[in-house]
Amino acid sequence: MGGLTGWLLLLCLVCSSKANFSPIIGQKLFEICEDVPVDSVAFTISASDQDGDTLTYGLTGSNAGFFQVNPANGEVTVKSPLDREAGVTMELGVTVSDGSNTTPGTLTLILEDANDNSPVFENPNFDISVAENTTVGTSVFKFTASDRDEADAGVVRYSLVEIIPPQGSEVFEINAVSGELKLKGQLNYNTLSTFYRLHVEAKDLGGACTGEKVFQSSRVFSFVTVVDAPDLDPVFVGGPYVGSVEESSAADTSVLRVTALDEDKGINDNILYSIEAASVEGLFKISENDGIISVMSGIDREATGDKVTLTVKGRESKLNVNGQPATATATVEININDINDEEPKFYKCEGSSCVLETQFTGEVFEHSLGAISIGMTVKDRDKFAQTELTLEGEDKDVFSVEPSTAGPESTVQLLVRQPENLDFEEKQQMILQVIATDKGEPTFQATATVTITIKDTNDNSPTFPQNTYKINVTEHSPAETEVATVTADDPDTMDAGKITYSLLPESILQYFDVENNTGRVYVKNQALLDRELRSLYSATLQARDTDGKPGTTVLEITLTDINDQTPIINRQEYREFVSEGGKLEFSIEATDGDEAGTENSKIQFSIKPSTHSGSFSIDPNTGVLTNSGELDREALNPESNGRLNLTVIATDMGTPALSTSVSVIITVEDINDNAPTFKAPSYSFSVKEGEKGASAGFVHAEDLDQTPEFNRISFSIIDGSFGSFIVRTSAEEKGYSGNIMVDPDIELDYESAPKKFTLRVEATDLELEKAQTVVEVNVLDVNDERPEFTSVQVVSVAEDAVTDALVGTFVGQDKDTNHSLVYELESVNCKCSGELEPCSWFTLDPNGDVRVGPADPLDYEECDQAVIKAQVVDLFTEKGENNSVTPGEMVINIGDVNDNTPEFYYSNSVFVVVSESASKGTSVAGVTASDRDSGKNSVIKFDVRKVQFEDRVTNAVTDTRILFEAVTTQQQNIYVGIIQTTEGLDLKLKGKYLVTVTATDTGNLSNTTVLEIFTIDEGFRTELQFRTTVSEVEQSLDEIKRKLSAATGASVDIVSIKDQSSISRNAAQSFMLAYFIFSNGTALTSSEVEKRLSDQEHFPGLYEVGLVNIGSVPVAETKTNPLVYGLLGIVGGLIIVLVILTTSLLCTRRNFRRKLKAANAMKSTTMLNSDNQKGGAVVPGTNKYTMEGANPVLNLNISSALALDMDLNEETSDAEKSSLSSLDHNYDTIMDGNDSDDDKKGAMWDKDVDESSEYNEPLGAALAQLGQNKKSSTAKIDLGINNPMFDTTDL
Repeated sequence: MGGLTGWLLLLCLVCSSKANFSPIIGQKLFEICEDVPVDSVAFTISASDQDGDTLTYGLTGSNAGFFQVNPANGEVTVKSPLDREAGVTMELGVTVSDGSNTTPGTLTLILEDANDNSPVFENPNFDISVAENTTVGTSVFKFTASDRDEADAGVVRYSLVEIIPPQGSEVFEINAVSGELKLKGQLNYNTLSTFYRLHVEAKDLGGACTGEKVFQSSRVFSFVTVVDAPDLDPVFVGGPYVGSVEESSAADTSVLRVTALDEDKGINDNILYSIEAASVEGLFKISENDGIISVMSGIDREATGDKVTLTVKGRESKLNVNGQPATATATVEININDINDEEPKFYKCEGSSCVLETQFTGEVFEHSLGAISIGMTVKDRDKFAQTELTLEGEDKDVFSVEPSTAGPESTVQLLVRQPENLDFEEKQQMILQVIATDKGEPTFQATATVTITIKDTNDNSPTFPQNTYKINVTEHSPAETEVATVTADDPDTMDAGKITYSLLPESILQYFDVENNTGRVYVKNQALLDRELRSLYSATLQARDTDGKPGTTVLEITLTDINDQTPIINRQEYREFVSEGGKLEFSIEATDGDEAGTENSKIQFSIKPSTHSGSFSIDPNTGVLTNSGELDREALNPESNGRLNLTVIATDMGTPALSTSVSVIITVEDINDNAPTFKAPSYSFSVKEGEKGASAGFVHAEDLDQTPEFNRISFSIIDGSFGSFIVRTSAEEKGYSGNIMVDPDIELDYESAPKKFTLRVEATDLELEKAQTVVEVNVLDVNDERPEFTSVQVVSVAEDAVTDALVGTFVGQDKDTNHSLVYELESVNCKCSGELEPCSWFTLDPNGDVRVGPADPLDYEECDQAVIKAQVVDLFTEKGENNSVTPGEMVINIGDVNDNTPEFYYSNSVFVVVSESASKGTSVAGVTASDRDSGKNSVIKFDVRKVQFEDRVTNAVTDTRILFEAVTTQQQNIYVGIIQTTEGLDLKLKGKYLVTVTATDTGNLSNTTVLEIFTIDEGFRTELQFRTTVSEVEQSLDEIKRKLSAATGASVDIVSIKDQSSISRNAAQSFMLAYFIFSNGTALTSSEVEKRLSDQEHFPGLYEVGLVNIGSVPVAETKTNPLVYGLLGIVGGLIIVLVILTTSLLCTRRNFRRKLKAANAMKSTTMLNSDNQKGGAVVPGTNKYTMEGANPVLNLNISSALALDMDLNEETSDAEKSSLSSLDHNYDTIMDGNDSDDDKKGAMWDKDVDESSEYNEPLGAALAQLGQNKKSSTAKIDLGINNPMFDTTDL
């Protein structure tokens, strides 16, 4: 018993040590906000494990797509936006695993409301009409809106955001709670707006679950129309009313019209007019309907006065809103116009007293302008007198009268028009006549005489004998030296001996001056007269008379030279550069201010003796400085930096000689004549793996050149580095050093990289002089490895793949034996329209599985490829980076499925059927379409499913047979359906065909469109003639069609382009048949086209492209002359007799000559081989080879009765028969086939030849007879040779 108990205790102890408890899920109810942002933590799954194992969390169920859980800590983040309105609670399946046991569970999530819905208006219409007399406070409309949110977020308040016009804010108001729109103020159709636009806002009270409080709102526009009411009296417009009428005017003469309008603009009632009162009764009346006031009886201005006042009333034809008549009155003043019955007269007025006068006087200074007062007044007692004033007399053109037209009473003045003719020396007095003529009655005239006295003025200026004086004076002449004496004359006696002189401008006075009364010009300042500064002075000598009138002349004063200038070198210092061993040559330039061409300005150059002057020479005349020998930079003192100092002297040839000098600094530039050298022939270093940028050691080199440009050294590794090392150059006190370093971007790997590098290091100066050395670098081992990806194959997935479908798997590897690899998503990019852009179509599991994501469905038409990049991470890495060097990349090709219907392209083309295109198989229209799918899914086929005809007159639409078919063609990715007729169309029908065309892809997805094809009668066909050839017209066809469309405004349908007949004598070489059609199917007639194309705006442009005529070519008519026709008849008769005689003679010999020619042809044929024969058959009787010597006689129309008599039964040689047989065989070959007119084009028929005869030439008739005889023969033997090189024309 004791033994059994011991075994049981041992068994219990073993079982308890092996037991593992499942995880326990804690809290299962969570409240979360519906507006938790995507990728934010919503809650954390609460779970525990008694064993203390690490827990892994997961999500299951239909709602798992809305969330994503961190498998390590249970944090649940929102993956897709939540919506409480779709459901208040959500059931979310979760799993918790400790590695051995998995516990499933269901969490209940209560979504708390967030203000994420805007109010929605429920009214079907927001347009309102309100009468203008509606009482203030009346409710005119009620706005209703609802909000799906809860609490304050679902409570709606209303407001008016904007009212247009803004004055509407004083008229309307809205109840914030109920949404009722009420009248706040009185409407007025006339003074306020007749139309209001209200911008109404419905806004909730706000709410939020997370974050700040959010308000949602919606807005609508409401249009309020004000309806007018008859509440206003009419008003007269266009006042005040003032009219006029001549006295004694006839009855019913219209005077003026008054107009009254109904102020109620929305009603606009008719107005009735009447005269209520008049200052003089019985003179005027008014039309009741149109308000025209006219004369009722005779008017006498002297009895009635100048004015009559009327009171006019306007009354609306309908009663107002109160049932009373609506009236208004206006005052009308009518002026009575006088009749002209008084003559004009002249008066002399002083103050208020005026007396009749005919003689007047005045005075004026010579050459003066302005008005001349003569004390004249002209009067006409008529009320509206118009008096025309004119001048007469010898001097009438010198003056003008003002005013030219006077009123009843006007003051008259004379104005000077030609002051140059007022010359006291020529004339002292002028006499004029002023004539006053009544413009209303030209026989009423009056005349007055005016005497004008001319006064003298001083009108002459001083003048000099010469316009210019040229004077010479020596430079630096003493002061007061006389230059010249110049005087002026003035013919005015008052100015005799009183002329004064001055020099101008004022700046000249520092050099010269003039005596005021004598005109003597003299030197004023000796020192300033320097020829080198200024050699020529120009001064104006001015003379003035007693009135200050000036006269001038020009003095040109030239200074003569003395030697007083030192040579001047144009630089303060010369700095020149020359390479050692090079040639130096440059010029020293100097100038001398003394007069050019004299000894004083001639310069000689020399070099002042110095240390380096012997190495240079200078040309004494040109100043060109050159080196005498080769310059060596190394021979110079290094501290001088290669500089040499010279002094060049420039000396003039004057007496005494004057000189100056300049410093010349010449820098001898160094050249690169030394290469770098390393201080050691080789180097050996070591470096640890895994240390980026570590220094392995230094190499040293030196360049003996002295200048930095040539002794600066740069190091580079030219071989052996394999991209793992770099070298950095630095300067030392003497020479340069190169630091051999591991590339900072490279980490050496002892396991994979070479363990020893042999580098060739090169030292190079700036001009690429080089030296090399060998550097050995040993790599020291360090323990580190990084994971890496194996190659990933390109995978494919259909665009209709379901969410979470497995697409492919990333696979990684690590050289370390102890590793744990997990995969992290780095990026997902989709190739859309040829460009990669971020997308969220795929997800990556930690184990490397790539799956279809839940965010957006795949769409091949949007993106056809995706590229996923991921990182593989080794969780057990101890040193260095734990991820792969380069991310893994998986290319996913998205496969197309047929999910798009074909789409038609819009076209504004007008399709028509004309007589030329009404036959079977003619293309009359076209459609284009494409399918967004690819490959075979994008293949489209067009079919005509239905044809209807719409009559142009009755607009009736009737179904017809399928008169059209669609032929499908492809142009790249676009499919074109050519619509052709399946049978001849009846062009008697006037209207258009409605053709239903269907585009269907290979998946039977289809789309339809309806084409309108208009029928156009051939009567609308127009012929256009061009002076250019058919080929030239076709080359310019696009430009011609564009200009024709611009001129006519219609589309151009071209039927054909052909050569113009050769018999036409006009300039046209080709003609075009075309129709001009509008988009509605109507067309222009030939005359309408001619009218539009002949417009001056368009025809010049059409002429440039060759258009010369529209329609048939006009034929010029010629006058007939009977005498000419008589003479021509006589000549024609003689010619006919001559032809008959000649023909009779020729016919007797023609049979023999034909046989002889045929024999010769046979002989020539047998001598030729096939290599030199012409290709193809020839046509007997044509002039095809005219340029090669054919006989044009064979093209003449010769009656078959006169043709050769070919008798096969007569005695002929075999050679002749063989030749004729040969010719007949050729002819049979050509004429084989149809004998219709269309086949004549193959034989190049001459259209000018009369086709009434069956054969066009005698030889053709003979050959035809031969053919008939041959057919009747029982045996057919071809003895001749078929030689296409010869034809009947050659014979």
